[in-house]
Amino acid sequence: MIQAPRGTLDVLPEEAARREVVEAQAKRTLEAAGYERIETPAFEYTELFARGVGEATDIVQKEMYSFEDGAGRSLTLRPEGTAPVCRAYIQHGMHKLPQPVKLWYLSSFFRAEAPQRGEVPHHGEVERHPRDEPGRQCPDNAAAWPHAQRSPVCKV
Repeated sequence: MIQAPRGTLDVLPEEAARREVVEAQAKRTLEAAGYERIETPAFEYTELFARGVGEATDIVQKEMYSFEDGAGRSLTLRPEGTAPVCRAYIQHGMHKLPQPVKLWYLSSFFRAEAPQRGEVPHHGEVERHPRDEPGRQCPDNAAAWPHAQRSPVCKV
C-alpha cells in the first residue's frame, strides 16, 4: 500500500474543521495586534535555504526536498518559513514601509524527516522585520498569538 511520504501528513475532514477554527482565531488575534498575513511559494531557489539556514546544517544536507526544473535550476520545497519571508520582505521593498513590518503565515513545510514530538509539517508563525535582535524569532510571538501554545496546529 502506498502511504504519504515521510515528513508529511494527510489532513482528514475532522482535523481540517479544527484547523479552520484555529486559523480563524489566529487571524482575528493577529490582525488585532497589527500583523498581516503573508504567503510565499511552496518552493524557492535552493540557494535561498542554503544561505539562510546554513549549508552545513542538517536541514540543507539531509532534510530538503530539492529538484531541478526544466532549465536546470535547483529548486527546493519550503523546509521552513523565515527565509522565504525575508526574501519577500527584501524583494518587494517592505523595508520602505513603516517599521517594524509584522507578518504571520500558516503554511506547509517539507522536510525529509519524521516530525519530532510536538512538531507538525503545517503550522503558523509570526515574524517582525527588521528583527529587534539578530538571530531571534519575533520577540512578541507569545503576546501576539496567545492561544498558539495550546494549539496542536501552531508553532510559536
